[in-house]
Amino acid sequence: SQPVAPSQRVIVSARPFRLDIMEGRDVLMSLNSRGLLAFEQLRMRKDTFSYKVTSTVASVWDNIKRKAKEEEEKVEDGMWEETFKSHSDSKPNGPSAISLDFSLPGVEHVYGIPEHADTLRLKTTDNGDPYRLYNLDVFQYELYNPMALYGAVPVMLAHNAQRTTGIFWLNAAETWVDISSNTAGKTVFGKMLDYVQGSSETPQTDVRWISESGIIDVFIMLGPTPKDVFSQYASLTGTQSFPPEAAVGYHQCRWNYNDQEDVTSVDAGFDEHNIPYDYIWLDIEHTDGKRYFTWDPHKFATPKEMLQGLMDKKRKMVAIVDPHIKVDSNYKIHNEIRNRAFYIKNKDGGDYEGWCWPGSAGYPDFTRADMRDWWASMFAYDQYEGSMENLYTWNDMNEPSVFNGPEVTMHKDAVHGAWEHRDVHNLYGFYVQMATAQGLIRRSGGVERPFVLTRAFFAGSQRYGAVWTGDNAAEWDHLKISIPMCLSLGLVGISFCGADVGGFFKSPSTELLVRWYQTGAYQPFFRAHAHLDTPRREPWLFGPENTALIREAVRQRYTLLPYWYQQFYHSHRTGQPIMRPLWVEYPQDPATFALDDEFLIGKMAQDDKHFTFRKLILTCVPQVWFDVHTFQKHNGAQNLYIPVTISSIPVFQRGGSIIPRKSRVRRSSTCMMQDPYTLYVALNPQRTAEGELYIDDGHTFNYEKKEFIHRKLFFANNMLSSENLAPDAQFSTRSWFERIVILGASKPSKVTLKTADGQESQLEFDFDASMSVLTLRKPSMNAGLDWNVMLQ
Repeated sequence: SQPVAPSQRVIVSARPFRLDIMEGRDVLMSLNSRGLLAFEQLRMRKDTFSYKVTSTVASVWDNIKRKAKEEEEKVEDGMWEETFKSHSDSKPNGPSAISLDFSLPGVEHVYGIPEHADTLRLKTTDNGDPYRLYNLDVFQYELYNPMALYGAVPVMLAHNAQRTTGIFWLNAAETWVDISSNTAGKTVFGKMLDYVQGSSETPQTDVRWISESGIIDVFIMLGPTPKDVFSQYASLTGTQSFPPEAAVGYHQCRWNYNDQEDVTSVDAGFDEHNIPYDYIWLDIEHTDGKRYFTWDPHKFATPKEMLQGLMDKKRKMVAIVDPHIKVDSNYKIHNEIRNRAFYIKNKDGGDYEGWCWPGSAGYPDFTRADMRDWWASMFAYDQYEGSMENLYTWNDMNEPSVFNGPEVTMHKDAVHGAWEHRDVHNLYGFYVQMATAQGLIRRSGGVERPFVLTRAFFAGSQRYGAVWTGDNAAEWDHLKISIPMCLSLGLVGISFCGADVGGFFKSPSTELLVRWYQTGAYQPFFRAHAHLDTPRREPWLFGPENTALIREAVRQRYTLLPYWYQQFYHSHRTGQPIMRPLWVEYPQDPATFALDDEFLIGKMAQDDKHFTFRKLILTCVPQVWFDVHTFQKHNGAQNLYIPVTISSIPVFQRGGSIIPRKSRVRRSSTCMMQDPYTLYVALNPQRTAEGELYIDDGHTFNYEKKEFIHRKLFFANNMLSSENLAPDAQFSTRSWFERIVILGASKPSKVTLKTADGQESQLEFDFDASMSVLTLRKPSMNAGLDWNVMLQ
């Protein structure tokens, strides 16, 4: 836990044990206030005892055996073994559960503990199942359900208008979280009635954590602000990895592109229809019989030729590498793992085998550092035949998925060295992604940043790449739920997240597909993906009008890439989420606390209630917002009903912000690296604004050597300026500013540009009096230098 501030104190009492964290007279959090602390004592079955008993202790030993037998006769079923359908798991230590409760006075809103397909604000569980954290391969998961999904991050945030706190329950075993509240079920009217009647009951949320095994290892984050909690959590588990800029672009995927000719055809289709993209993906069918690190010798006979064709167009590929390994004596990867004894063991000491895509499969023990080191070495260009520097990796099925295992996963009594699988289950996918990311870094000699997508994850997975929300469906409710799911992930450090655009299962209607592209373009990870049995759905297959709408959504993503990339840099440096709920930015406004269909990306807001023809956006705070498409100005602190058509994406820039864009959209982000910028300056009522511009080479770790440009942009007293935020950094760019658009401006008589060398020049401008928009044409200053623009 963090150090206690001078104004804070910790009070520990006993009978039962209780710990209160105080600030002045206020209790911020209580541990075990309900007396639910519990832990099972590890034990051995009587028939496993093998002690030598001397005559001097024989009578004592007889008494112990008698009592053990009495206890054993009382034991309920499941003490030493548990069953699930036809499966059984031995429990060599007997029950090993732990539990602790936390009370949060004054709190009605708690968030986090992903992954669940549910609302952002966590619900009380008094009348239903607790939230479950247990990584599982779930087929067509249910919505608004506390069931376990692919990942588990045991972190909860509690928030009210005065403070934000967090609880990090560091345990990788199966975990359940029970939530209760003394205000649950009360309507707003009921709460108002309590207030009128002078009810003195303070709102309180109580949370109980229960894990199947392990120890109680808890970190308390005391805030007091949301940003403080994010920083405190990042100090424990790390920040979001800084991806290559291309990974922030658009990704095209399906299960599966058939062969190299299919890849070439799809790639050409994007050029023909003028839609940019950066990565095309290959699923499991690209391999030789589901043998990972290989290529189908007939369908992908010359992978380097295919990759070189993409590289020539400054595009990239992602190929899947799953952690289940085909048991085949002619398969190099299997033989190496078996010979090195790197497979997870079953309870009897043999290699654990299960059934997955290749048939009978072994599962490498990624909890072992030497196994991870070996796995990383397999990504070297001389080991992974056919790979090149523009090939990146997708780790799927890493919960781990075992088709013939209990709940489609591994038996809990499988063994990782000294640990049972039940103890480390939720860490498996974390370690797979870690080893893969290490492999991509190592193959370049530590120069290139990796890109790795994972389905399973745990606390800290943000350090190794991106996450997606798994096998969703082509349904409107799945599009809607993608927003709170990604917001929940961002709150616990995993900013690089997204959902399969269009839905993985089933076939979307044309309107749903268009709307999904419009939503996905404003989520951090932007990838279309579809099941093997669904009809093809490349963006140009739905008629010219819908192709144009999808093209516009994707192009909007690319115009904003400088801004997205800057947000990733900040998240990497600070641990702050990229896509975040409104309450994070406006923590004292209760109207934002339960909103999960509107969100912020830095100084931009998107409203995703755009499924209807008229929509409600709640601009809760006294700010000014500008529609990024029409430049229409909206005052805050009101509910706005805004007409929405199929061609509308409701996105707003906050007054007081400056956002860089690139208007020259090309076929990939790499093609746009040296293109000019346009600055959008949105003035607040005080006629000020500020923002930033971050530039580096887009793909290496050289930014860690201070090879980047980081500039502050600010407008005040009718002057727009660029100031260096990193004077010791060294980097240059050919990019320049081709336009500046000032929203909420007044018409000037003249505009003067003054550069760092003291030269002055007059700029041409246009002014739209109806919208109060001032456009400065061709200022032409270099993006990496100091300058001032004065309005007179």
